[in-house]
Amino acid sequence: MILTYARMFVAPVIMWTLMINGRYMGWIAAILFVLGSLTDWFDGYFARLWGSESNMGKFMDPIADKILVLGSILILLTMGRVDPFMVFLLVGRDIFIGGIRAVAAANQIIIAAKPFGKWKTATQMLAIPCLMIYEPLWGLPLPDVGYFLLWFSVVLSLISGVEYTYGYFSKVKTDSIQN
Repeated sequence: MILTYARMFVAPVIMWTLMINGRYMGWIAAILFVLGSLTDWFDGYFARLWGSESNMGKFMDPIADKILVLGSILILLTMGRVDPFMVFLLVGRDIFIGGIRAVAAANQIIIAAKPFGKWKTATQMLAIPCLMIYEPLWGLPLPDVGYFLLWFSVVLSLISGVEYTYGYFSKVKTDSIQN
């Protein structure tokens, strides 16, 4: 849980860093973002290793991811590095899935994370640092790579949203048939 909260804490630090107009601030923000992203992997790894997985951890982990990713995307939006429509689709999907999760929790339904959702998060965690640095690196056009990857994550996000919704309704239907 400490790593989950660390991921939430680093989000406003990243935003603040990007608001400072300095030569290396994008690099510093990108490094902080990568470190924050790594806490997601380590958090899950250690929870499984030590058998300390909890409902609170399962609930807070995706929230921490969203705080880190959406905080970063919102500041990138103000900097003109991402499209408003892209941000709308990501935020809208996350709000919708948050609603589905709340209903599922109220009905004591657990819907496991799906591969598209995991790929979406991984893609975002690659795209966002590229957009923070926003300059070529060894001839590689990081802004273009980041922009493409973030749009790809939007597609994955929408697919995972459909997948999650289908999983919820399938579970509801199965439970109603069994009762």
